[in-house]
Amino acid sequence: MFSEEQGIDSALDFDGQDKDAMHALVIAEGKPVGTGRVLSDGHIGRVCVLKSHRGLGLGRDITKALVESAREQKLSWVYLNSQAHAIDFYKELGFETHGEGHMEVGIPHQAMRLEF
Repeated sequence: MFSEEQGIDSALDFDGQDKDAMHALVIAEGKPVGTGRVLSDGHIGRVCVLKSHRGLGLGRDITKALVESAREQKLSWVYLNSQAHAIDFYKELGFETHGEGHMEVGIPHQAMRLEF
């Protein structure tokens, strides 16, 4: 879902960490329309909602579920690398920017963190 829409080589998605992550998946009409994961160190990633289902609050729900999972694991914070266009989205959820922006696979990103 994520790599196809972003035009990123899907091979880059396979980092070997999926088996140890908590995943969130939204299904609509029998098809996956949103996803995300949080690793055991609090790294949130792979948050994506299909264009056809954006604006419904699914990204917010996915992110909140991942944050709650991290809290249940007794972590003190979560962090992510937001694409530049999504910084305000994560700020609305309480995340704060950290450091300078950087590039990942040709896309501008910003490190962000939410402390509990």
